[in-house]
Amino acid sequence: MFQFLLTADFMVPDADATAALLVKTLGIKEHPRWRQAFPDHPYVAHFLRVHKSLAVAPTRIEPQGHLDKPNHGDPHFPAFLKSLETFQGEHRPIKTHSLVLITDRLDDLVQRLTRRRLPFRIAPMTPEMPWVRLWVGVTPENPHYEPSVDGGLCVEVLPVDPLQMPAETFTAPPPEPRDPAPGELVRVTARGVLVRDLDDTLRKLSTNLDWEPAGPVEHLREEGYRRARMAFTLPHSASVDVLEPTVWDGEAGAYLHSWGPGPYYTRISVHDLEAKAADLESRGTPFTWVRESESVGGASLIKVDPRALDGALFEFHEHHAAPLPATPEGDSDDRAVTEGASHVQSVQ
Repeated sequence: MFQFLLTADFMVPDADATAALLVKTLGIKEHPRWRQAFPDHPYVAHFLRVHKSLAVAPTRIEPQGHLDKPNHGDPHFPAFLKSLETFQGEHRPIKTHSLVLITDRLDDLVQRLTRRRLPFRIAPMTPEMPWVRLWVGVTPENPHYEPSVDGGLCVEVLPVDPLQMPAETFTAPPPEPRDPAPGELVRVTARGVLVRDLDDTLRKLSTNLDWEPAGPVEHLREEGYRRARMAFTLPHSASVDVLEPTVWDGEAGAYLHSWGPGPYYTRISVHDLEAKAADLESRGTPFTWVRESESVGGASLIKVDPRALDGALFEFHEHHAAPLPATPEGDSDDRAVTEGASHVQSVQ
């Protein structure tokens, strides 16, 4: 159903400040044309890249901030946004405005939601944004998010065509970076999302959105959580890792019980992890090594100190070529622009 995750997004008070912080501390790439703001849509978003090529790295990093002004382009959105803040918790360090999924089967999805009488909303099209933006768990007459459709993931869906992705994005095998420098970022590989009941979330995603995990649910005992990695047709998309803590006092469990469910880590692959560690040191960015992390198959993982990132959780691991697409397992009965230019992108 879904091709790739458009962004790992962060709903923040000041998107410009957060973008500058990520560029400075992590070495993520910015460009003035990747900043998005429209007069009738009161927000600012940066679509930062970890690699200059969207074909190599289709998932971007998106700091987004909303302004306290009338939203003439989408009058329903301020109430929806407030409901998201209430749902996630006012003081949660990492909040999302949506989990932005890209599909080339939007009509199939709308028909599925309609047939099942599930709540969804399509934002009005405007001259600035003349494409479909669909949110689940909300309707125009009741623009307050609730998790019955997507299990609390705050899903937004966009069609692929307006993005004008490079044709090479869709080749098999996916394109890889050419002659990467030591420490060079390659792509966003995972966005972790904490939930309280993984089985319930998977049932909702399967039954309502026809979205399945790429493989069996894993129990990562050293990490203290169960993990389902949701499938995309592009194998070099960042995965959506849906996580249910299994111990209360592990890192994931402590985070869930302190801050509630919602976005968790953003994981990025790099060419030569030791060189990236040296780069972080040169930037004055504090981090810790995990020399054998179960979450990346026993390989090494660098975890950046969230205190340096206003609470955001970023991790780096050694890059490996993307695998060929996996066939999703199970079914709903089993599981209760061109390069360098500004693109049509998710906004809101």
